[in-house]
Amino acid sequence: MEGTVVIIGLGLIGGSIGLSILQENPRAHVIGYDLNRKEIRLAKAMNAISEKGSDLQRDVEKADLVFLCTPVFQTEKLIDEISSWQLKQNAIITDVGSTKKRIMQKAKLFAEKGYSFIGGHPMAGSHKSGVAASKVLLFENAFYLLTPGSRTSEHQVEQLKKWLAGTRAKFLVVDPMEHDEITGMVSHFPHIVASSLVHQVKKVHAKQPLVSRLAAGGFRDLSRIASSDPVMWRDITMHNTGVLKSLLEGWQEEMQKVVQLLEKEDSEAMYLYFKEAKNFRDDMPILQKGAIPSFYDLFVDIPDYPGIIHEITGHLAKEAISIVNIRIMETREDIYGVLAISFQTEEDRKKGEACLRSATPYEVFIV
Repeated sequence: MEGTVVIIGLGLIGGSIGLSILQENPRAHVIGYDLNRKEIRLAKAMNAISEKGSDLQRDVEKADLVFLCTPVFQTEKLIDEISSWQLKQNAIITDVGSTKKRIMQKAKLFAEKGYSFIGGHPMAGSHKSGVAASKVLLFENAFYLLTPGSRTSEHQVEQLKKWLAGTRAKFLVVDPMEHDEITGMVSHFPHIVASSLVHQVKKVHAKQPLVSRLAAGGFRDLSRIASSDPVMWRDITMHNTGVLKSLLEGWQEEMQKVVQLLEKEDSEAMYLYFKEAKNFRDDMPILQKGAIPSFYDLFVDIPDYPGIIHEITGHLAKEAISIVNIRIMETREDIYGVLAISFQTEEDRKKGEACLRSATPYEVFIV
Protein backbone atom coordinates (compact mmCIF):
# COMPACT_ATOMS: atom_id res chain seq x y z
CA MET A 1 0.00 0.00 0.00
CA GLU A 2 1.14 3.54 -0.81
CA GLY A 3 -0.21 6.81 0.53
CA THR A 4 -0.30 9.17 3.48
CA VAL A 5 -1.47 8.00 6.90
CA VAL A 6 -2.11 10.32 9.86
CA ILE A 7 -2.13 8.87 13.37
CA ILE A 8 -3.54 11.13 16.09
CA GLY A 9 -2.50 9.77 19.46
CA LEU A 10 0.81 7.92 19.74
CA GLY A 11 0.25 5.68 22.71
CA LEU A 12 0.46 1.90 22.84
CA ILE A 13 -2.21 1.39 20.17
CA GLY A 14 -1.31 4.25 17.84
CA GLY A 15 2.38 3.42 18.02
CA SER A 16 1.78 -0.27 17.31
CA ILE A 17 -0.40 0.58 14.31
CA GLY A 18 2.30 2.89 12.96
CA LEU A 19 4.99 0.22 13.38
CA SER A 20 2.93 -2.43 11.61
CA ILE A 21 1.96 -0.14 8.71
CA LEU A 22 5.51 1.02 8.03
CA GLN A 23 6.98 -2.47 8.28
CA GLU A 24 4.39 -3.92 5.90
CA ASN A 25 4.20 -0.87 3.61
CA PRO A 26 7.67 0.73 3.29
CA ARG A 27 6.39 3.22 0.70
CA ALA A 28 3.73 4.57 3.04
CA HIS A 29 4.22 7.93 4.75
CA VAL A 30 2.97 8.06 8.35
CA ILE A 31 2.53 11.42 10.09
CA GLY A 32 2.15 11.37 13.86
CA TYR A 33 0.47 13.69 16.35
CA ASP A 34 0.41 13.58 20.14
CA LEU A 35 0.05 16.14 22.93
CA ASN A 36 3.17 14.70 24.53
CA ARG A 37 6.23 15.81 22.56
CA LYS A 38 8.38 13.07 24.11
CA GLU A 39 6.01 10.46 22.70
CA ILE A 40 6.35 11.97 19.23
CA ARG A 41 10.16 11.98 19.40
CA LEU A 42 10.20 8.39 20.64
CA ALA A 43 7.73 7.30 17.96
CA LYS A 44 10.01 8.77 15.29
CA ALA A 45 13.06 7.09 16.81
CA MET A 46 11.23 3.75 16.87
CA ASN A 47 10.09 4.15 13.22
CA ALA A 48 6.46 4.12 14.32
CA ILE A 49 5.98 7.30 12.25
CA SER A 50 7.77 8.82 9.28
CA GLU A 51 7.57 12.38 10.55
CA LYS A 52 6.16 14.60 13.25
CA GLY A 53 3.07 16.49 12.14
CA SER A 54 3.07 20.30 12.21
CA ASP A 55 -0.35 21.31 10.82
CA LEU A 56 -3.14 18.88 11.69
CA GLN A 57 -5.75 20.22 9.30
CA ARG A 58 -3.35 20.33 6.35
CA ASP A 59 -2.08 16.81 6.99
CA VAL A 60 -5.54 15.30 7.54
CA GLU A 61 -6.88 16.96 4.38
CA LYS A 62 -4.17 15.33 2.27
CA ALA A 63 -4.31 11.94 4.03
CA ASP A 64 -5.56 8.70 2.54
CA LEU A 65 -6.12 7.19 5.97
CA VAL A 66 -6.62 8.81 9.39
CA PHE A 67 -6.46 6.97 12.72
CA LEU A 68 -8.04 8.57 15.79
CA CYS A 69 -6.13 6.81 18.59
CA THR A 70 -7.39 8.94 21.47
CA PRO A 71 -9.72 8.41 24.47
CA VAL A 72 -13.33 8.12 23.34
CA PHE A 73 -14.45 11.57 24.55
CA GLN A 74 -11.52 13.16 22.72
CA THR A 75 -12.39 11.12 19.62
CA GLU A 76 -15.87 12.66 19.60
CA LYS A 77 -14.35 16.14 19.71
CA LEU A 78 -11.97 15.29 16.88
CA ILE A 79 -14.84 14.00 14.75
CA ASP A 80 -16.65 17.32 15.28
CA GLU A 81 -13.56 19.21 14.17
CA ILE A 82 -12.33 17.04 11.30
CA SER A 83 -15.76 16.57 9.70
CA SER A 84 -15.79 20.30 8.82
CA TRP A 85 -12.54 20.06 6.83
CA GLN A 86 -12.10 19.37 3.12
CA LEU A 87 -10.93 15.76 3.09
CA LYS A 88 -9.99 13.66 0.09
CA GLN A 89 -13.12 12.02 -1.31
CA ASN A 90 -11.62 8.52 -1.09
CA ALA A 91 -10.10 9.03 2.37
CA ILE A 92 -10.90 6.63 5.20
CA ILE A 93 -11.22 7.81 8.80
CA THR A 94 -11.16 5.26 11.59
CA ASP A 95 -10.74 5.07 15.36
CA VAL A 96 -9.61 2.49 17.92
CA GLY A 97 -12.05 3.17 20.75
CA SER A 98 -13.45 0.51 23.06
CA THR A 99 -17.03 1.71 22.55
CA LYS A 100 -18.74 2.09 19.22
CA LYS A 101 -22.42 3.13 19.44
CA ARG A 102 -21.81 6.77 20.43
CA ILE A 103 -18.77 7.05 18.18
CA MET A 104 -20.74 5.84 15.17
CA GLN A 105 -23.60 8.21 15.96
CA LYS A 106 -21.16 11.10 16.04
CA ALA A 107 -19.48 9.84 12.85
CA LYS A 108 -22.69 10.48 10.90
CA LEU A 109 -21.18 13.95 10.47
CA PHE A 110 -18.72 12.36 8.03
CA ALA A 111 -21.49 10.60 6.12
CA GLU A 112 -23.30 13.91 5.69
CA LYS A 113 -20.20 15.27 3.95
CA GLY A 114 -19.73 12.16 1.82
CA TYR A 115 -16.71 10.87 3.75
CA SER A 116 -16.18 7.32 4.95
CA PHE A 117 -15.77 6.46 8.62
CA ILE A 118 -15.07 2.92 9.81
CA GLY A 119 -15.24 2.35 13.53
CA GLY A 120 -12.42 0.16 14.80
CA HIS A 121 -11.53 -1.66 17.99
CA PRO A 122 -8.35 -3.76 18.16
CA MET A 123 -9.02 -6.10 21.07
CA ALA A 124 -5.50 -6.39 22.40
CA GLY A 125 -3.39 -4.46 24.83
CA SER A 126 -0.67 -4.60 27.43
CA HIS A 127 -0.13 -3.88 31.09
CA LYS A 128 2.25 -1.16 29.85
CA SER A 129 1.25 2.11 28.20
CA GLY A 130 2.79 4.72 25.92
CA VAL A 131 4.53 4.44 22.60
CA ALA A 132 7.55 2.80 24.26
CA ALA A 133 5.42 -0.31 24.82
CA SER A 134 4.37 -0.46 21.14
CA LYS A 135 5.00 -3.67 19.22
CA VAL A 136 4.71 -4.53 15.54
CA LEU A 137 2.69 -7.63 16.32
CA LEU A 138 0.74 -6.39 19.35
CA PHE A 139 -2.48 -7.38 17.58
CA GLU A 140 -1.26 -10.66 16.11
CA ASN A 141 -4.13 -13.21 16.23
CA ALA A 142 -6.24 -10.72 18.19
CA PHE A 143 -9.74 -9.80 17.07
CA TYR A 144 -9.95 -6.39 15.40
CA LEU A 145 -13.61 -5.36 15.30
CA LEU A 146 -14.87 -3.03 12.55
CA THR A 147 -18.14 -1.07 12.44
CA PRO A 148 -18.45 0.57 9.00
CA GLY A 149 -20.53 3.73 8.61
CA SER A 150 -23.47 4.10 6.22
CA ARG A 151 -21.35 5.75 3.51
CA THR A 152 -18.70 3.03 3.62
CA SER A 153 -18.42 0.48 0.82
CA GLU A 154 -17.13 -3.06 1.12
CA HIS A 155 -14.18 -1.97 -1.02
CA GLN A 156 -13.19 0.65 1.58
CA VAL A 157 -13.46 -1.92 4.39
CA GLU A 158 -11.11 -4.16 2.41
CA GLN A 159 -8.76 -1.21 1.86
CA LEU A 160 -8.54 -0.63 5.61
CA LYS A 161 -7.84 -4.32 6.17
CA LYS A 162 -5.02 -4.13 3.61
CA TRP A 163 -3.52 -1.14 5.40
CA LEU A 164 -3.66 -3.13 8.64
CA ALA A 165 -2.44 -6.43 7.17
CA GLY A 166 0.87 -6.03 9.02
CA THR A 167 -0.93 -6.30 12.37
CA ARG A 168 -1.77 -9.97 11.61
CA ALA A 169 -5.11 -9.36 13.36
CA LYS A 170 -8.37 -11.22 12.80
CA PHE A 171 -10.98 -8.80 11.42
CA LEU A 172 -14.68 -9.05 12.24
CA VAL A 173 -17.42 -6.68 11.06
CA VAL A 174 -20.08 -6.13 13.74
CA ASP A 175 -23.01 -3.85 14.51
CA PRO A 176 -22.08 -0.96 16.88
CA MET A 177 -24.73 -1.87 19.47
CA GLU A 178 -23.77 -5.53 19.31
CA HIS A 179 -20.15 -4.47 19.79
CA ASP A 180 -20.93 -2.49 22.94
CA GLU A 181 -23.01 -5.31 24.42
CA ILE A 182 -20.27 -7.88 23.85
CA THR A 183 -17.34 -5.75 24.99
CA GLY A 184 -19.43 -4.49 27.90
CA MET A 185 -19.70 -8.07 29.14
CA VAL A 186 -16.18 -9.33 28.43
CA SER A 187 -14.17 -6.15 29.02
CA HIS A 188 -15.90 -3.16 30.61
CA PHE A 189 -17.91 -5.08 33.23
CA PRO A 190 -14.88 -7.11 34.44
CA HIS A 191 -12.98 -3.86 35.03
CA ILE A 192 -15.74 -2.62 37.32
CA VAL A 193 -15.83 -5.95 39.16
CA ALA A 194 -12.03 -5.95 39.55
CA SER A 195 -12.09 -2.43 40.95
CA SER A 196 -14.89 -3.36 43.35
CA LEU A 197 -12.80 -6.27 44.67
CA VAL A 198 -9.93 -3.89 45.37
CA HIS A 199 -12.29 -1.50 47.16
CA GLN A 200 -13.48 -4.38 49.37
CA VAL A 201 -9.90 -5.20 50.36
CA LYS A 202 -9.21 -1.50 50.94
CA LYS A 203 -12.08 -1.38 53.46
CA VAL A 204 -10.72 -4.38 55.36
CA HIS A 205 -7.12 -3.12 55.16
CA ALA A 206 -7.75 -0.39 57.73
CA LYS A 207 -8.53 -3.03 60.38
CA GLN A 208 -6.38 -5.85 58.98
CA PRO A 209 -3.21 -4.39 57.35
CA LEU A 210 -1.88 -7.91 56.73
CA VAL A 211 -4.59 -8.48 54.12
CA SER A 212 -2.66 -6.53 51.46
CA ARG A 213 0.37 -8.80 51.87
CA LEU A 214 -1.73 -11.94 51.75
CA ALA A 215 -3.80 -10.79 48.76
CA ALA A 216 -2.21 -13.13 46.26
CA GLY A 217 -3.38 -16.14 44.28
CA GLY A 218 -6.93 -15.69 43.07
CA PHE A 219 -7.24 -12.11 44.25
CA ARG A 220 -4.10 -11.05 42.39
CA ASP A 221 -5.29 -12.58 39.13
CA LEU A 222 -8.86 -11.30 39.40
CA SER A 223 -7.87 -7.77 40.36
CA ARG A 224 -4.92 -7.30 37.98
CA ILE A 225 -6.92 -5.25 35.46
CA ALA A 226 -7.90 -2.76 38.19
CA SER A 227 -4.42 -1.29 37.65
CA SER A 228 -5.44 0.01 34.21
CA ASP A 229 -5.57 3.71 33.31
CA PRO A 230 -8.47 5.22 35.34
CA VAL A 231 -8.99 8.10 32.88
CA MET A 232 -9.44 5.72 29.95
CA TRP A 233 -11.81 3.47 31.88
CA ARG A 234 -13.84 6.39 33.21
CA ASP A 235 -14.45 7.49 29.61
CA ILE A 236 -15.23 3.97 28.40
CA THR A 237 -17.79 3.30 31.14
CA MET A 238 -19.47 6.68 30.59
CA HIS A 239 -19.78 5.75 26.90
CA ASN A 240 -21.50 2.44 27.66
CA THR A 241 -23.72 3.24 30.64
CA GLY A 242 -26.89 1.51 29.42
CA VAL A 243 -25.21 -1.84 28.84
CA LEU A 244 -23.23 -1.67 32.08
CA LYS A 245 -26.26 -0.76 34.21
CA SER A 246 -28.07 -3.83 32.89
CA LEU A 247 -25.04 -6.06 33.52
CA LEU A 248 -24.56 -4.74 37.05
CA GLU A 249 -28.23 -5.28 37.87
CA GLY A 250 -27.85 -8.87 36.67
CA TRP A 251 -24.68 -9.20 38.77
CA GLN A 252 -26.53 -8.01 41.87
CA GLU A 253 -29.25 -10.62 41.26
CA GLU A 254 -26.57 -13.30 40.84
CA MET A 255 -24.87 -12.31 44.09
CA GLN A 256 -28.22 -12.38 45.89
CA LYS A 257 -28.62 -16.01 44.78
CA VAL A 258 -25.23 -16.77 46.34
CA VAL A 259 -26.27 -15.03 49.58
CA GLN A 260 -29.38 -17.23 49.70
CA LEU A 261 -27.29 -20.39 49.22
CA LEU A 262 -25.05 -19.32 52.10
CA GLU A 263 -28.01 -18.53 54.34
CA LYS A 264 -29.46 -21.99 53.64
CA GLU A 265 -26.01 -23.58 54.05
CA ASP A 266 -26.87 -25.59 50.94
CA SER A 267 -23.56 -27.31 50.24
CA GLU A 268 -24.87 -29.33 47.28
CA ALA A 269 -26.24 -26.24 45.52
CA MET A 270 -22.98 -24.40 46.22
CA TYR A 271 -21.03 -27.28 44.69
CA LEU A 272 -23.22 -27.19 41.57
CA TYR A 273 -22.77 -23.41 41.35
CA PHE A 274 -18.99 -23.77 41.21
CA LYS A 275 -19.12 -26.86 39.00
CA GLU A 276 -21.34 -25.25 36.35
CA ALA A 277 -19.09 -22.20 36.26
CA LYS A 278 -15.99 -24.40 35.94
CA ASN A 279 -17.46 -26.47 33.13
CA PHE A 280 -18.56 -23.43 31.12
CA ARG A 281 -15.25 -21.63 31.60
CA ASP A 282 -13.23 -24.71 30.67
CA ASP A 283 -15.09 -24.86 27.35
CA MET A 284 -14.47 -21.20 26.50
CA PRO A 285 -11.68 -20.24 24.02
CA ILE A 286 -10.20 -17.89 26.59
CA LEU A 287 -6.58 -18.31 25.52
CA GLN A 288 -7.23 -16.14 22.46
CA LYS A 289 -6.23 -12.51 22.67
CA GLY A 290 -9.09 -10.31 23.81
CA ALA A 291 -9.96 -6.89 25.11
CA ILE A 292 -8.38 -7.69 28.45
CA PRO A 293 -4.65 -8.28 28.06
CA SER A 294 -3.81 -11.94 28.56
CA PHE A 295 -0.82 -13.05 30.59
CA TYR A 296 0.50 -16.58 30.44
CA ASP A 297 2.02 -17.59 33.77
CA LEU A 298 4.54 -20.29 34.52
CA PHE A 299 5.29 -21.29 38.12
CA VAL A 300 8.66 -22.68 39.18
CA ASP A 301 9.28 -24.31 42.57
CA ILE A 302 12.78 -22.99 43.25
CA PRO A 303 15.13 -23.23 46.24
CA ASP A 304 16.00 -20.11 48.18
CA TYR A 305 19.63 -19.23 47.51
CA PRO A 306 21.47 -16.22 46.04
CA GLY A 307 21.44 -16.00 42.25
CA ILE A 308 18.52 -18.36 41.65
CA ILE A 309 16.43 -15.80 39.72
CA HIS A 310 19.45 -14.90 37.59
CA GLU A 311 19.90 -18.60 36.89
CA ILE A 312 16.29 -19.01 35.74
CA THR A 313 16.17 -15.87 33.59
CA GLY A 314 19.58 -16.76 32.16
CA HIS A 315 18.23 -20.03 30.77
CA LEU A 316 15.30 -18.17 29.18
CA ALA A 317 17.61 -15.50 27.75
CA LYS A 318 19.82 -18.12 26.08
CA GLU A 319 16.74 -19.37 24.24
CA ALA A 320 15.69 -15.78 23.36
CA ILE A 321 12.40 -16.22 25.23
CA SER A 322 10.92 -12.86 26.25
CA ILE A 323 9.16 -12.45 29.60
CA VAL A 324 6.61 -9.81 30.63
CA ASN A 325 7.01 -10.00 34.39
CA ILE A 326 8.65 -12.04 37.13
CA ARG A 327 7.77 -12.13 40.82
CA ILE A 328 8.27 -14.18 43.97
CA MET A 329 5.07 -15.43 45.60
CA GLU A 330 4.91 -14.79 49.34
CA THR A 331 1.70 -16.76 49.65
CA ARG A 332 0.95 -19.91 47.72
CA GLU A 333 -2.83 -20.26 47.81
CA ASP A 334 -3.77 -22.31 44.73
CA ILE A 335 -0.21 -21.84 43.44
CA TYR A 336 2.37 -24.61 43.47
CA GLY A 337 5.50 -22.63 42.65
CA VAL A 338 7.13 -19.73 44.41
CA LEU A 339 8.51 -18.02 41.31
CA ALA A 340 5.89 -16.76 38.86
CA ILE A 341 7.02 -15.85 35.33
CA SER A 342 4.59 -14.10 32.95
CA PHE A 343 4.83 -14.38 29.19
CA GLN A 344 2.92 -12.44 26.56
CA THR A 345 1.95 -15.42 24.42
CA GLU A 346 1.05 -19.06 24.95
CA GLU A 347 3.84 -20.00 22.54
CA ASP A 348 6.43 -18.21 24.68
CA ARG A 349 5.13 -19.94 27.80
CA LYS A 350 5.40 -23.36 26.14
CA LYS A 351 8.97 -22.56 25.08
CA GLY A 352 9.77 -21.36 28.59
CA GLU A 353 8.30 -24.48 30.14
CA ALA A 354 10.32 -26.76 27.83
CA CYS A 355 13.48 -24.75 28.44
CA LEU A 356 13.26 -24.86 32.24
CA ARG A 357 12.25 -28.52 32.36
CA SER A 358 15.31 -29.50 30.31
CA ALA A 359 17.81 -27.07 31.85
CA THR A 360 16.90 -27.25 35.55
CA PRO A 361 15.87 -29.88 38.13
CA TYR A 362 13.08 -27.67 39.49
CA GLU A 363 9.39 -28.45 39.28
CA VAL A 364 7.57 -26.35 36.68
CA PHE A 365 3.81 -25.90 36.77
CA ILE A 366 1.00 -24.29 34.78
CA VAL A 367 -2.18 -23.70 36.76
